Amino acid sequence: MINKMFELSIYLETRRVEIDRALQKFFEKGSMLEKAMRYSLMAGGKRVRPILCLAAFDAVNGDPAHFDMALNTACALEMIHTYSLIHDDLPAMDNDDVRRGKPTCHKAFNDATAILAGDALLTTAFEVLASESSLDGNTLFTQLEVIRAISRAAGFQGMIEGQMIDISSEKKILTSDELKNLHALKTGALIKVSLYTGAIIGNANKDQIENLCEYGANIGLAFQLADDILNIEGDPEVMGKAVGTDSALKKSTYPSILGIDKSRALAVKLIDSALHAIDNFDNKSDPLRSIARYIISRKK
Repeated sequence: MINKMFELSIYLETRRVEIDRALQKFFEKGSMLEKAMRYSLMAGGKRVRPILCLAAFDAVNGDPAHFDMALNTACALEMIHTYSLIHDDLPAMDNDDVRRGKPTCHKAFNDATAILAGDALLTTAFEVLASESSLDGNTLFTQLEVIRAISRAAGFQGMIEGQMIDISSEKKILTSDELKNLHALKTGALIKVSLYTGAIIGNANKDQIENLCEYGANIGLAFQLADDILNIEGDPEVMGKAVGTDSALKKSTYPSILGIDKSRALAVKLIDSALHAIDNFDNKSDPLRSIARYIISRKK
């Protein structure tokens, strides 16, 4: 049961401002490359992944002394997510012209600059992850595990493999299991690791980590279901990007396989499972409960 006094909109805006302020400090020179990096990074994203990281840290009563590590991890996750969007939008991938209501990075600059901006955001993310140091052996072990987990989730066993499957599956009809695997990698891996890293930085116990990872796996798939539906029914003006692109590229999506109504029903079932996974958490996990519901009710 969520505390009736909790306001998700206020929470999301407060966290977004906090994350944006932290992101700004990593860019100072103003070179053409940094301008391209900042252009996409500060374009007004929802900050779902970094917010989930911080919410997981809070849900397990993380030590305030380790909050800076959680915040740096949150920033790194957003850099990795943004790099993936820059590359996804390229002509060789999804060939999108608009992202977050603005021309995509390769349209605002050029293809080469967009590729390098994405590369730079990815490598900067790991510089940020490695920059938090301490003589405390436990903290250093946690830092190493955060880097390992995010590397795996963002790499060829996670997000990149999901993107590869997505590209190679165009004009093919996938089964529900194949589509679930695709999205568990492409979208779900980074969402799940956002919760995992926030939890371990907060010194969560084994059960808490397992529960938060189960929550993450369910909301990750529900997030993609909501995206699939919005790609059909969404308002381009609200979403800040084109709709109907999945159909144009002949991609297998949940609506194309299950239909809109069954896709919505599955999304609701996934959110129910996510909420059940954190039943035993106290009201410090109210942000996670509200975010789960927000995922399938959002308009962009």
